[in-house]
Amino acid sequence: MNAVTPATPELTAAERDRILAKTALFNPPPITTADGRRELVGLSREELAAEMVAMGEKPFRAKQLWHWIYHQGVTDFAAMSSIAGPMRAALAERFVVGRPQATEVQTSSDETRKWLFRWRDGQEVETVYIPDRHADRGAVCISTQVGCTLSCRFCHTGTQKLVRNLGAAEIVGQFMAARDSYAEWPSPKDDQPRLLSTIVVMGMGEPLYNYENTAKALRIIMDGEGIGLSRRRITLSTSGVVPMMDRCGEELGVNLAVSLHAVTDELRNEIVPLNRKYPIRELLDACRRYPGASNARRITFEYVMLRGVNDSEAEARELVRLLAGLPAKINLIPFNPWPGSPYQTSTHEQTARFAAILNDAGYSSPIRRPRGRDILAACGQLKTESERERKAAG
Repeated sequence: MNAVTPATPELTAAERDRILAKTALFNPPPITTADGRRELVGLSREELAAEMVAMGEKPFRAKQLWHWIYHQGVTDFAAMSSIAGPMRAALAERFVVGRPQATEVQTSSDETRKWLFRWRDGQEVETVYIPDRHADRGAVCISTQVGCTLSCRFCHTGTQKLVRNLGAAEIVGQFMAARDSYAEWPSPKDDQPRLLSTIVVMGMGEPLYNYENTAKALRIIMDGEGIGLSRRRITLSTSGVVPMMDRCGEELGVNLAVSLHAVTDELRNEIVPLNRKYPIRELLDACRRYPGASNARRITFEYVMLRGVNDSEAEARELVRLLAGLPAKINLIPFNPWPGSPYQTSTHEQTARFAAILNDAGYSSPIRRPRGRDILAACGQLKTESERERKAAG
């Protein structure tokens, strides 16, 4: 078992500041329409109250709007019946309650659904809904960046360069648009399950390299008087931005998933280049520090099975050694091919042998069934055509 390395607060704070300063270069454009109206989706409660005061209204109006926007899912001010007519008209002159434009919607043979969403500046991202066929529920996989900065070798998304971060409105807007698609407004009471019952922040981009916007969006989603999704129903996936993992745990406390994919630094440096900055030992120490990690709330480790690369029985045994003492679940993910990819999927037999070693050691290690492969919606397959279209236009 690895020794736990205590966090160094001064170093961690400095590294956090460096990450935030760097990623701020990719911040989203202002949330205004072409005619100058401001988007209300994505504003915090405090920001919404300030907008009401600025137009001469009492702050309690923000609570009314919050209910209509996030509990009822209403986009038309005229339908907000608890607000007087003159104020509804004044709101419509100044603000909008928008949704991303779905330029393409595809539904897989296994009922997975993928949306291509376009934002006001023409950039696009993909969002996926993955239903659970054995229950009336499913997960919405949302994106946090246009493109990605990590360039993981096995990931199609990683071949699209980072264009910009998504704003809080664009992140929460993906889930709201998915709810529109499945007619799941208003929000349920008492956290009752729905078709869109969970969120996985596992789409395009590295969420911890867009922490501020991602955190703001998730706070809105978790707000009990709005969408009201419990933090236990939200899982954030990271490739291992160690300093921001600490902050995520302290401030949000959502479930954590870690894209591991290798058991040695030598291999992980190659297939997950971020490992050169935050190697496996530092990453696992951050997992051990993650607040709330327990047998009831295990950290999920994602492990893409690459034939002849990371799928040997020796590597399975090393994974057991590395995770010793961690409350963990390991998702074994068959590699999802994409055009030009250099890897092959591990055989079913080899994946089963790998899983058996993990299961025998006491780790739940399901072999994930690929979903949405026929519409390129499976893990690691998301990639929009935004970059190619920009080059063609230039």
